[in-house]
Formats: sequence, C-alpha cells, structure tokens
Amino acid sequence: MMKQEKPVVTISPLNLAPSVSIADIFTPYAQCDWSMLLDSSNGVHQDAKFDIFVADPIATITTEGNSHVIWHKSTSRSETHTGNPIALLQTLKDQYINGQDIKTDLPFVAGAVGYFGYDLGRQFETLPYQKPKEYGTPDMAVGIYTWSVIKNKQTGQFYLCYLSQFPHPDTSAIESLVSKKCPQQNFTLSEPWRANMDQAQYQQKIAKITEYLHAGDCYQVNLAQRFSSTYEGDEWAAYTQLTNSNQAPFSAFIRLASSVILSISPERFIAVKKQHVQTKPIKGTRPRGKTPLEDKQHIESLLNAEKDHAENLMIVDLLRNDLSKHCEAGSVKVPELFQIESFNAVHHLVSTVTGKLKPNSSPLDLLAGAFPGGSITGAPKIRAMQIIDELEPNNRNIYCGSVGYIGLKGDMDTNICIRTLLCERAESQNKIYCWAGGGIVVDSKDLDEYQESLDKVSKILPILKVKSV
Repeated sequence: MMKQEKPVVTISPLNLAPSVSIADIFTPYAQCDWSMLLDSSNGVHQDAKFDIFVADPIATITTEGNSHVIWHKSTSRSETHTGNPIALLQTLKDQYINGQDIKTDLPFVAGAVGYFGYDLGRQFETLPYQKPKEYGTPDMAVGIYTWSVIKNKQTGQFYLCYLSQFPHPDTSAIESLVSKKCPQQNFTLSEPWRANMDQAQYQQKIAKITEYLHAGDCYQVNLAQRFSSTYEGDEWAAYTQLTNSNQAPFSAFIRLASSVILSISPERFIAVKKQHVQTKPIKGTRPRGKTPLEDKQHIESLLNAEKDHAENLMIVDLLRNDLSKHCEAGSVKVPELFQIESFNAVHHLVSTVTGKLKPNSSPLDLLAGAFPGGSITGAPKIRAMQIIDELEPNNRNIYCGSVGYIGLKGDMDTNICIRTLLCERAESQNKIYCWAGGGIVVDSKDLDEYQESLDKVSKILPILKVKSV
C-alpha cells in the first residue's frame, strides 16, 4: 500500500449532556471485536481528564512470540512478519496516518490503540526461561483507528473526531447511541477464585527473593500471585461493575475475537504531549481505613514508612535511566516524590518523573526502551524479570503490560496493567484471570506483603459474584 497523504482532520462537538458517560454510548460497541474504551470510570482523580473510545480499525497488528500478523481492512488480507514488533507498529501507523500539528487540546484524535502484554518484553531483552503457552491472548494487539469519540471530563463536552478520507459514523449516529436500548446482560463466576499459590508458598518465594537480595543479585523484585476462575455471561457487564466500584483513572476495556481485557488501573506508565514526557510509578500501598481516623492513620503510616520510600526511590531511579535512553540530556527530572494518591481500595505512594523527548526519537521508541515498566519488575530490571520467571508459576500475559494510545499528533498515554483481568472465551469453558503482587525488598515482611497483595484486589475479586445454585 502506498503512503497516505496527510489526513484531513475533523473535530465535531456532539449534542450530548455532560451527565452522559462515555460508557453510555460505548455500550452498543462493547460486543464488537476490536472495540476499545480508555476511560477514567467517572473518577475525580487529577489525571481523569478525558475518556476515549474507538472501533472498526482499518488495520491491526498482533504478536505471538516472534510472529507478528498485520491485517489490512482494505484488502481483507493478512501478512506475517518477524522482527521488532514496535518498529512494525510504527511503520504500520505511518503507512496509514501521518502525524501533524492539529490545533486542539484533545488527546489522540486518531492513531493506534491497543495493549502490550508483559511477555512482549522478551522481544527487547534476553529472557531465556519461558513457561509453556497457556493463554490464547496475543502478546500484543494494536489497531489503527481513523475515528474516535472523546469526552472532556472537565467541560462535559463530547466530540466525534475523524479523518475525512476514511469511512466514519456521523454525529447523529453517535448522538443516537445514548437512547439505544441494549439488553441488560449479566456476568457471573461459575466457581470461586483460586490462587496459584497459597500463603505458605508465597512466603517461601519471598524467602527465595530475600536470598537473591542478600547475594546482591538485585535490589527489588515484584512478586505476584494469579487468581483464576471460570465464568458465564457478558464481560462488559463485569467491567461496568468493577469500574463503578473502583473509579480508577487509567481504566480500559478491550474486546478481541476470543479475549477481553478489563483494566481497572490506577497507574500511568508513560505519557507524551508536545514532546514532554511523564511517568508516575506507584510503589507503597496501604488499605483504606474503616473509619476516617483509621484512614488518616494509614496515610500517615505510608508517608513515614522508610521501607516504602526506599522501594519507591529504587523504581524512580530505574525509570530515570529508562527515560534517559530517548529523552534529551539533562531533561529528566523528578518534580514530585512520595505523593499520596487515594483510591477506593487503597492509598498509594506515587512519584512523578518527567523529561523531554529527543527530536529523533518517537513515543514508541520511548515505550520500547522502558518496557515493561520498572514499577512492576524490580531493579535491576532484567535480573528481576529472570527471578520473576523462576518463581511465578504462570506467565503474566496482559498483567503488568500496558494499554494505551499513540495519537496522530505524536502524543501517547499508557497505563500499567495492574488491577487488570483477562477473560478468555472458549467453546468448553470461559476462563478469567486476575493478578496481584508487590515489590519485595530486603526488609520486607512476608505476611505484610501477602496481605498487601490481597488489599490490592479487595475491590475487584469480591465484586464478581459466583452464580447462585
């Protein structure tokens, strides 16, 4: 296919009330393969500024291991490639959509949206140990989208954005979605959640990590346990239940042919806007208190915890190094260190690292250079990932990967897929997975770490109920 001319961009305000949520108009699309929603779950967090949904991509790229399949809608044909998947994605995006400076404060408008699974990191680093394939979900799935619906959360205004040379819905079609009555769907678990390790096993693995820490192999390792069940019903119904309970600023719903990703994430990975770069690693957690006084005590505990501060600082240093690969020399700064951010289930200790992208580097270069995020691996990153491979019984797939967009304007925003569930549809039995973990350092206490992992999913696992007999 020949390179496209620069697209003509149209941004049309929609006649929708501010009280309408992005979910209200996304619902009719929620059953369509390759429909994707990036939203802030009606949260009031400082980063909850825009909600975006896309559908009907003109091209897609999926990665499984070393094989990458690119599909073009115009020809309904697929082609298989090897090589660097991020470089292939960049080429595919540029093939269809050339970037330009559009005079709008809206993010994205058009471009690439999708996810990058944790195991995609094997494409960029040498990680020889890998468990047998157990998921049908690709390591990466990204679509190229020529239209989007965006809500500005601060003003309540909706917009339909599109590239006029490509097919797109008109404003009246989008506005009518709010009154479209979709049958109410249900979602139930078929059995209780099961962990892939019990408390004693979790403690044993922390003991092994502690040996590695004392030996000088690493400074911190992120250990996670996986919960699994089987389910019946509509994954979109599950997502709406979860987002109502959590209101996380970096939530996402992604439907593929046989997989659905439900991300209820509070953590930004990397954002790029006008060459300015930001990452906001989370390290340090306390549960919400049962009373206002107890809640305040938990915040004070986190603010004064030397262990959590040290853990956070290790990851800040790691991310400073990762960003420096593609940021201008001397531009990487830490404007905020050890800030408290509160969510429905937990309080988190969050720091902010910023930089300025080099003129000859792209947002995707930056993403690949820092992937997977250091806050969910440990430090040094590669050795920590090797230990994770050794100790965790199952591959992570989407967990600790990233969901987000790379827009027409050269902008990007991505999350870290913590508090994220993977649903896999099958003829015999639908399976659902959820993970939780935390960073282990030399003075970690195993029982505290185990409890922290449970605190992190305290507003997720109990929300999805087992079917009544």
